[in-house]
Amino acid sequence: MAFRGPKVWLWRWRRNPLRRRADVVEAWVVLGAWLLTVLAGVLAGLVTARSVEYGLARERVEWRPVVARVVGKAPGSSASETETGVGERVWAKVRWTVADGSSHTGQARVAPGSAADAPVTVWTDPQGHLVTRPVTVSQGHFRSGLIGVLAGVSTAAVPFIAGRALRARLERRRMDRWDAEWARLGPQWGRTAG
Repeated sequence: MAFRGPKVWLWRWRRNPLRRRADVVEAWVVLGAWLLTVLAGVLAGLVTARSVEYGLARERVEWRPVVARVVGKAPGSSASETETGVGERVWAKVRWTVADGSSHTGQARVAPGSAADAPVTVWTDPQGHLVTRPVTVSQGHFRSGLIGVLAGVSTAAVPFIAGRALRARLERRRMDRWDAEWARLGPQWGRTAG
């Protein structure tokens, strides 16, 4: 590893007789990579977060709770509910009617041992298909923010990694040129005129 002296900020941009064309190119590559990294990350994060937030808000508006009826006795017994905990649910076949009057059936989580024709609340989309309960506004903000950050970081990684790779290639090229120059001029060192 080469010795590096004290860090001088913006040295590639300053006028200097020792500054090479490769130094200026590298400075532009680093600046461009950082700008693209920040812009791409922020834009992708904001667009993704807004899109997710819009989708979740649309679900809150369109999805409706419907009272469904258990088709047959649910597996388990009501005594097992107290043994396993209050939050335990089992899958059972349920039937519900949507606004247009058509009847639908599907699987939903119900209390163990629920009797046939017992009411259970399910959530449906506008077509009458079963869906999960929509997220609350605060859950939606959290989820859209988290997904936006992940999308932003993932998108920002592309120009960042590309910039690092290009900079490494420029560094290798500069070192190869330096080695060639050293091989040409190195043997002349130590010779004295005379």
